[in-house]
Amino acid sequence: MKYNINKEFFPFSKISMPIRSPRLAGFLGSLMPVPRWIFHDKEISVKREKIGGYKGEEIEILVFSPREIREPAPCLVYYHGGGFFFGGAGHHYKISKQYALGTPCKLVFAQYRLAPKHPFPTAPEDCFAAYKWTLDNADLLGIDKTRIAVGGDSAGGNLAAVVSQMARDRGEVLPTCQMLVYPVTDRRMTSESSRLMTDAPMWNSTLSKMMWQGYLQGYDGEDIAYASPAEAKSLEGLPDAYVETAEFDSLRDEAKEYATLLEQSGSEVVLNETLGTMHGYDIVRKSPVTKASVGARIAYLQSKLYK
Repeated sequence: MKYNINKEFFPFSKISMPIRSPRLAGFLGSLMPVPRWIFHDKEISVKREKIGGYKGEEIEILVFSPREIREPAPCLVYYHGGGFFFGGAGHHYKISKQYALGTPCKLVFAQYRLAPKHPFPTAPEDCFAAYKWTLDNADLLGIDKTRIAVGGDSAGGNLAAVVSQMARDRGEVLPTCQMLVYPVTDRRMTSESSRLMTDAPMWNSTLSKMMWQGYLQGYDGEDIAYASPAEAKSLEGLPDAYVETAEFDSLRDEAKEYATLLEQSGSEVVLNETLGTMHGYDIVRKSPVTKASVGARIAYLQSKLYK
């Protein structure tokens, strides 16, 4: 299939993720350290925290705080993408800084554990633990617990959607809203874009198939919706959502369908369908399309966190 991607995204418009097997992806994903610059930034402070994740095992989170923010401040709990295999990349930290400064808000960056070493349900349980820790420690963190959003990109968008479902199902305070950027939502992969975009750059359905194999490792239990949120028995009672899609992304249609299901279930949804884009296009930070999309995300967060 030919992909008429905007030229401003070159060379990323010609690149695919370096994944040939779950094991290789897991190895490469383990080689992504937290960049040092974030601890020496003039506009934000970043602190490391250790918390209990799935089965009580320790995970790390990072708390971003704009230096001039007024407390108690709103907060975005953010989950990075990476196919459940890769840790946060450099652009995840840069865009997190943009969200924190632009909204403005504090931002909790969850370093959840990765497949295939840690298959489902480790990632969503770690991510829920990060959300719950933020709620429980809001006063100490200078956070207004009535204004905590969740968000993420790609696999991180999946995790934000799942954490929203977990909070509802477990009787916790719901996130104020959920920001889902080109999210993974459905393991069944039956959409038209999934069928057609088997070789799209950056991400495609061939990679998605391998991702699901390495992430689920045969799991098919009753709580499968915590991996595949579109399979939830009910989407009622969930937070309002911002859902963003990329035109030449195999995940495009399943994200749109999830947005429709949320809206039909009573959530207010803002759907931003970007054109001429591929999965992960916002890695090109200087692109006018990226700037417009990041601006739309921040405007959405402002509309929900500063009512």
